[in-house]
Amino acid sequence: METSWVESANDSKTDFPLLNLPFGVFSTSSLNQRIGVAIGDSVLDVRACAEHGLLRTLDPAVQHACAGLTLNRFMSQGRRALSSVRTRLMEILRVDAAPELRIKTERLLHRMSEVTMQLPAAIGGYTDFYASIYHATNVGKLFRPDNPLLPNYKYVPIGYHGRVSSIVISGTGIKRPSGQAKAADAVSPVFGPSRLLDYELEIGFLVGEGNVLGEAIPISKAEDHIFGLCLLNDWSARDIQAWEYQPLGPFLAKNFATTISPWVVTMDALEPFRATAFERQAGDPQPLPYLNSEPNRQRGGIDLTLEVWLSSQRMREMKQPPARLSKGNAQDLYWTLAQMLTHHASNGCNLQPGDLLASGTVSGPLKESAGCLLEMTQRGAEPVQLPSGELRKFLEDGDEVFFRGYCEREGHPRIGFGECRGIVLSAS
Repeated sequence: METSWVESANDSKTDFPLLNLPFGVFSTSSLNQRIGVAIGDSVLDVRACAEHGLLRTLDPAVQHACAGLTLNRFMSQGRRALSSVRTRLMEILRVDAAPELRIKTERLLHRMSEVTMQLPAAIGGYTDFYASIYHATNVGKLFRPDNPLLPNYKYVPIGYHGRVSSIVISGTGIKRPSGQAKAADAVSPVFGPSRLLDYELEIGFLVGEGNVLGEAIPISKAEDHIFGLCLLNDWSARDIQAWEYQPLGPFLAKNFATTISPWVVTMDALEPFRATAFERQAGDPQPLPYLNSEPNRQRGGIDLTLEVWLSSQRMREMKQPPARLSKGNAQDLYWTLAQMLTHHASNGCNLQPGDLLASGTVSGPLKESAGCLLEMTQRGAEPVQLPSGELRKFLEDGDEVFFRGYCEREGHPRIGFGECRGIVLSAS
């Protein structure tokens, strides 16, 4: 197994071993924002690596892209360029790297606790899908008991365009949104702070190389256009959503905040954890030809464990550890990442480097694998009890929600995503 001279990267519990090297954008008290990679408990300054000649064996255009303020220019170089940079960084961080190479590189490391993470890219577009059949069915049963899953679901990856300006980095406080809501027994709606605030556990994936307006991306090439994955919380105001979503779908109930984790895990790092696509039930239609391929069926899924944790204000005051609310897996997505991206571009929509796509809430077949409180509490009918004795139907002010994601397989180091964290602030 590959090891690094950065000792913390060899810890079996780290999210960031040598074979991960996720990309992000960071700053320090003395350095403006720049591209970096996570290695153990440190961040390697990729821009400085380029400036100090550590990447001089790479294509000049790729070296220049590594000096950007965001990942966008680097993303536009394509997956082959990404792989070349990742391979070179592994060479200089490997335990058997030449001593002079190690001395040069050590100076470019920063303790993760001393950096400030920024959004990894200038995000031009954000699309949220609805790719978990368990989530779609569970939510459908709450609102349409006799017809929970709409007839188009098994044919087309459903999605909507979200708001880019309210995408925030992990750790940003989330102010409780206000909006219109109408109680079932009320004559008319009222305007005020949402009372049914929820989280949604999702996978985000960022576009690398884009496509020309009017040209589709075939399923066989889709993953070449995915730069990497992050964790994503699509915060949702369920009372506002229930009143406003018909006939045009999500609006103010969704666009007030979306939190993403700062590190983007590459498809190369996830390669050992690939899995078959979701196994459709007998009688389910097969994907239409443009969404169907043998490689996607065999390796379109990812064995990625996803967890939701919550810490209430009272729990923190009592010095109690956070409570895990759920544990699921990305293999429960009905549609693969490649299918979502291919469908997005199938009408000629021009995806661009840094565009963010999201899976929608990832839920499994069990209550313990529900990706949001709406499902877990059955719209508040079955509250969750916290270790402090508190009950939660939906989120309260002071609740801190954080997601964790990781891949584990025998013979391979654990690959983690870090955390996607946010605390609920009062509306006032």
